[in-house]
Amino acid sequence: MKWGILATGTIAKKFASTVEQMGAEGEQLVAVGSRHLESAQAFAQQYGIPLCYDSYEALAADPEVEAVYVATPNTLHYENCKLCLEQGKHVLCEKPFTIRPEQAQQLYRLAEEKHLFLMEAFWIWLLPLYDRLRQILAAGTIGELKQISCQYGFVATGARKDRKFDSGLGGGALLDIGIYNLGFLRILTGQDPEKVETKEVHINEYGTDDYSRLALTYPGGCKAESVQTIGQELERNARILGTKGRIFLPDFQHAETMTLEVEGKEPEVIRCPVDINGFEYEIREASRCVKLGRTGSDRYTPQDSFALTRLMYDTRMSWGMKFAGEV
Repeated sequence: MKWGILATGTIAKKFASTVEQMGAEGEQLVAVGSRHLESAQAFAQQYGIPLCYDSYEALAADPEVEAVYVATPNTLHYENCKLCLEQGKHVLCEKPFTIRPEQAQQLYRLAEEKHLFLMEAFWIWLLPLYDRLRQILAAGTIGELKQISCQYGFVATGARKDRKFDSGLGGGALLDIGIYNLGFLRILTGQDPEKVETKEVHINEYGTDDYSRLALTYPGGCKAESVQTIGQELERNARILGTKGRIFLPDFQHAETMTLEVEGKEPEVIRCPVDINGFEYEIREASRCVKLGRTGSDRYTPQDSFALTRLMYDTRMSWGMKFAGEV
């Protein structure tokens, strides 16, 4: 598929590097767009992209581009996705998909009306290790889920810190990395939580969250804890406890290894390495769905994406943390 990349930041570079390595699969980078021509030109030169534009509108209008990867700040996702869909492009949009749930609904509805593919780029959902983990849970290997915990934290400084916490860009730890935690919990449970309690939250001088600890209860009684922070280093580990065993993931984001312990058996280390860096699976899924004429993925569905968008929105609202224009 012929890809255009909208924006030229760090995550866009990772995406471009991944597509570069997927040429044998038919993936191509044909255009990049930025608000600044110099940025687009430098990005295009770095990744051998033939076309570059100094506006998002020009990229979206390029007839050579079949699909657009949207990698702009969080608050711009809605308008950027809408622009690309209205120009007849398939869209893979970086997470978090939108700031508000009604925006997500409108975009998925527009994709259906236009018969175009649209998916949130929640790449860990499609990792091979999680396919294996789903099989283990479905088989009842560790019995009924009883307790899950996951944590993710890092330190940002300088301009990166300003950007991560900027309210105008949809900043804060929940939207930036908490989506990994909450998405991981949905991978395991397949459900919306019945109850979400904020045990701790800290709102910083930017007016956004830099730490939160959430307690979630799922249908059937499974309890979960999610800790997300930008300000301290936390290993990205996760623990899953069932009635007949447990699973430990030393890194649930870059998930390639887990340890399975079942009562009466020796612990088993399960490894499912990625082919490139993990982004290749969302790219393959987008291309697969486009070839099949789908407007959404049947693996990471619009319903899953919307549920996470709504969960994060409701949680922010319970903190009284609103971005510009929210009421």
